[in-house]
Amino acid sequence: MSDYPSSFPSTRLRRLRRAPWLREMVAEVRLHPSDLIWPVFIQEGNDVSTPIASMPGVFRLTLDLLIKQAKEAAALGIPAIALFPVVDSTRKTERGDEALNPDNLVCRAIRELKDAIPQLGIITDVALDPYTSHGQDGLVKDGVILNDETVEILCKQALNQARAGCDIVAPSDMMDGRIGAIRGALETEGFHDTVILSYAAKYASHFYGPFRDAVDSAKHLGGAGKKTYQMDYRNADEALREVALDVAEGADMVMVKPAGSYLDIIHQVAETFNVPVLAYQVSGEYAMIKAAAEKGWLNEELAMMESLIAIKRAGASAILSYYATHAAKLLLTSQ
Repeated sequence: MSDYPSSFPSTRLRRLRRAPWLREMVAEVRLHPSDLIWPVFIQEGNDVSTPIASMPGVFRLTLDLLIKQAKEAAALGIPAIALFPVVDSTRKTERGDEALNPDNLVCRAIRELKDAIPQLGIITDVALDPYTSHGQDGLVKDGVILNDETVEILCKQALNQARAGCDIVAPSDMMDGRIGAIRGALETEGFHDTVILSYAAKYASHFYGPFRDAVDSAKHLGGAGKKTYQMDYRNADEALREVALDVAEGADMVMVKPAGSYLDIIHQVAETFNVPVLAYQVSGEYAMIKAAAEKGWLNEELAMMESLIAIKRAGASAILSYYATHAAKLLLTSQ
C-alpha cells in the first residue's frame, strides 16, 4: 500500500466522477461488440420469421433470413453466433436420432453460413433436448437419465456438427465425462482445431422458460425437469469442481449459465482458472428487462447495458445475449 494520505479531504473520490469525459477515461470495464455472441433460433421453411411470445423482439428464423441477419451481425463486429434449432415434432424421437442426421437443420445452417460469411464463428449446441420426444438432454430409461449411453450419442452429435464445419461445439447437456469423450472423438477424427466450449456450470434455473418455448421443448418436459444433471443453484463450490473436471478433460472455454444471478460464480471461475469464461444472459433475464421496459418501469437500453457490463465486470470474456445486436449497434453509435 502507498504511504500517501488517503482520507478526506485529501482524497475525494467524487473528483473523478464530475464530468462524462472523466468517467469515461477512468472506467475500469468496457464492453465492445467483440465481447458479444448472438444466440439464434432456426426453423425449417423459407422467408419465415416467427415471433416468440415470451421473448419480444426475438424470432425463429428460416435459413435464408438467418444468413441475412448473420451478415448484419458480422458487420456490427459480433464475432460469432450460436445456433439453436426448432425441430419439427415429427422428427423427435426418444433417442433424438435427428441430432445425428448429417443433413439436419443445424448442419445445413452451418454449411450455408460458412459459405456466405466464412469469417463469422459458428457455435453449435451439443445436447439432445431439441431432438427428443421427452425434452430431456439425454436418453431416458425407467425415468432415469442415462449418463454413459448419452455421452456416446453426444460424441456422434459433436462429430456430425464438426464435419458440417462448425468452429465451436458447445456441450450443454451436463452429463459427466462428456468433455473428455468428445475431445477424444474429435482428435480421433482429425478435428484437432475444433474448439470445445463446455457448459461447465449450468444451473437448473427457473430462468430458462422462454428458451424452452422457443425451441418447443417445454411441453414435452415433465417430472423433476433437469435437476438430476443440471446444477443445484444453492451450490458454488460444486461449480468449481465441474469446471476443473471439464478443463482437465480438454475444454478450451467454459460457460456459466445463467449469468445475472450467478455473477459470483463467473467471478470465482475467472479468478481460479486460466481459461476463457463465457456467460449466458438467458431468455428469462432478457424477458424480464423487456417486460419491465414495456411497462415503462425502466429504460430498456440503460438496463440492458448495465446488465451486460455487470457480467463483463464479474469476469466474463464474452457474453451470449439475445441483446447482442441491439447492444452492438448502441456501442458503435456511442463511439
